[in-house]
Amino acid sequence: MRILHTADWHLGKTLEGRSRLLEQEAVIDEMVEIVQKENIDVVLLAGDAFDTVNPPADAEKLFYEALSRLSDYGKRHVVVIAGNHDHPGRLSAAAPIANMHAITLLGFPTDRVQQIYVPSSDETLMVGALPYPSEARLNELLAEECDEALLRARYDERIRAIFAKMNESFREDAVNIAMSHLYVAGGATCDSERPIELGGAYTVSPASFPAQAQYVALGHLHRPQDVKHAVMPARYSGSPLAYSFSEAGYSKSVTIIDVQPRCTPIISEYLLSKGRPLVKWRAEGLAQVYRWIEEGRDRGAWIDLEIDVEQSLTLEETHRLRKLYDGFVHIRPNYLKKEEVIREVHTDVPIETLFTRFYERQTGGGKPSEEIVQLFLQLVAEEDEQ
Repeated sequence: MRILHTADWHLGKTLEGRSRLLEQEAVIDEMVEIVQKENIDVVLLAGDAFDTVNPPADAEKLFYEALSRLSDYGKRHVVVIAGNHDHPGRLSAAAPIANMHAITLLGFPTDRVQQIYVPSSDETLMVGALPYPSEARLNELLAEECDEALLRARYDERIRAIFAKMNESFREDAVNIAMSHLYVAGGATCDSERPIELGGAYTVSPASFPAQAQYVALGHLHRPQDVKHAVMPARYSGSPLAYSFSEAGYSKSVTIIDVQPRCTPIISEYLLSKGRPLVKWRAEGLAQVYRWIEEGRDRGAWIDLEIDVEQSLTLEETHRLRKLYDGFVHIRPNYLKKEEVIREVHTDVPIETLFTRFYERQTGGGKPSEEIVQLFLQLVAEEDEQ
């Protein structure tokens, strides 16, 4: 049996107000090509299909189109669980009709194992699928005291009990997979993830995974990574797109699992190529930025630009950069000269000089343009007239 593990699509997510929908469409196209090319039998989506509990309509449309295509319109099984960004009730609302097309949608935590016969491999798949299990979604109060260590212990015990219950339903003659949307101790995080561990309280130990699982498919962390200290192979597939500049330079992928009953699975990483990469630039002045744009450096990427300057960038300069290349997300000046802040105020010091000193102090060394100084003097004159 060949299983594709993906997670954290975050459909509808933007980058500082910039839509990523076309990129998300492209990466889903790529995943559809992969499942066809690699003869995938089952697709697992381990949570955070959407970026918010109330996603925009075009994101929901893309989601259901993606499920239809990945399932090959009912010929391939797809299992989806809710993550911390998803609305559990909203996700599972379509379950009755989705089930008719070999798509399983699970919104709320459950200890029931999904039994799926896979005709393409003539094997049975047992999926211990646990949607994001917060206290609210478990409908339980795990600790009355506001004690982080106590809550962490109780939470880990509760998740361990759920997996233990699932473990009882696993079968030696079937492929046994566990699946959840959790923060496992030791995982490497990114800025684009909304924390679910509450300072460590919602953290799960790898020892809590069901002992009979041949593989644990996880969602939540956006960097593809194996779980350390797990007895069985356990992995975060990562998000298919980079969603923050803390992920700049990291490859994105899906995970493919080749597995048979009673056998150790073969795990492989399939790199994704679609979507605009996120890149950081550090430039030594405007001339270097213009040269890089002219050379077509990182064409097609979203760019976080930090530029060395001696005085603040004018609005015209910033607008020109954005007009030359629409990929600039942040343009941050790094002031090279930081003069001593003069704290004494003398009545004989011209007001424009005082304003310039104030501006430098507030911007960390930047010098105001003549336009800004004249605007300040105009405002002062109007105030004096009043």
